[in-house]
Formats: sequence, structure tokens, C-alpha cells
Amino acid sequence: MLNVSNVHAGYGDLKVLFDVSIDLQDGEVVSLVGSNGAGKTTLLRAISGLIPVTSGEITWYDKSMTKMPAYKIPELGIAHIPQGRGILSTLSIRDNLLLGGYIKSARAMREERMEYVLGLFPILRKRINLLAGTLSGGQQQMLAIARALMMNPKLLILDEPSLGLAPIIVDEVFNIIKRVSKEEGVSILLIEQNLLQALSASDRGYVLETGQIVMSGSSDELFANKDIKKAYLGI
Repeated sequence: MLNVSNVHAGYGDLKVLFDVSIDLQDGEVVSLVGSNGAGKTTLLRAISGLIPVTSGEITWYDKSMTKMPAYKIPELGIAHIPQGRGILSTLSIRDNLLLGGYIKSARAMREERMEYVLGLFPILRKRINLLAGTLSGGQQQMLAIARALMMNPKLLILDEPSLGLAPIIVDEVFNIIKRVSKEEGVSILLIEQNLLQALSASDRGYVLETGQIVMSGSSDELFANKDIKKAYLGI
């Protein structure tokens, strides 16, 4: 479904990605792991059209999206939850969710999607009329995921969903991610510093270092790799 082929990208004169290639199939959960500054967020931003690709190609079901403006990417069925969540804190939880279903293909099913996401996150139902800014960090992450699911995406892109969360909340968030993938068949591209969480939730993974893919394989293969264990788990 998604194919990133030999992509180079960055910020002006600062080059960050070098000849990066990854792919994602229907229904897959794929993790992108690497140290801070490796270029993981930059790759997600390139896929979502937030930064230009200087060379290479990004395709969605064999259709080029390399030069597509960012505002058109969600219409393809791609929902991107950035690092920091990006919720609208001065709006109610309900209004945040309604705004998640803004694309044309999702508008007709907003009430149906609302019931689905509130079923996934009962705490949001209880607080539906409160301002989003009154939620805890974990609840805000749940709202960010719920808002993305309002558009009934084919691909959900998550950038560090566990950042700043208590371990018990991290487990809850990842259980929801697994459930969404299984129940809805949503493909998921995930950046996560917690290697154990990332690989346990994924089918496959890529390791990005200094802007280049240096390793890829099934989650089991990566977790069993001695170099991965040493670099990211200290084992």
C-alpha cells in the first residue's frame, strides 16, 4: 500500500534522510526504531507531505504522492498523530473528535465513528463535554488517537505515542493500538523509543541510523539481534 523508495529529504540545506526505502502492506504494523536524531520523525513528515522530498519516490497504492500537498494526504486515508499529540486544548473533547472527521469521505459516518472511538476510550465518553486541555497526558494521547480514528483511516502514523506517559498508561495505549489493527485492519506505522513495546506491537521493523536504513526484518528477528539488544536495551 505504502512504498517509500530511495528518498532523500531534510530541512533546507540540512539533509537528514539518505536513500531511505521502506514499505507497508495492508493490515501490517511496522515499527521504525532508532536513536534520537536518526531521522525517524523526518521520514514521517516526508510521508505526510510536511517537508519536501528532494529525490526518490513515495507511492500510495502505486499512485505517486511525492509532490502532493499536505492537506490532501488525509483524503487518501492516512492519519498522522505527531509527537506531542497536537490536540486543540481550548475545544471540548467532542469538538476535537468532530474535527477529526472533517474529510469528505468520513463526514457521513461521524456519529458512527464517534460511538466506535468512545467505546475504545470510555474515559473520553465520561468527559466528552470538558475542554481537552483538562485531560491528563495519557488521556490526551487517547484523544489524539481517537481523533485520528474519526477519519476511518487506512493507515495510522504514530510518532512516539508513549512519550511522557506512565508505564500503566503506555500499556493501555499499546493495547488499543493492537486492538485497532486487529479489529479494523488499519495499517500502522509506528515510531517508538521503547523497543520492547514497539516490537511486541509490530509485525516488522526498520532500524534507522543517521538518516539511513541499516537493518530490517520481522519483529522477532530484530529483537533477537545482538546488535539491536546492545544498542537499544543495553544487553
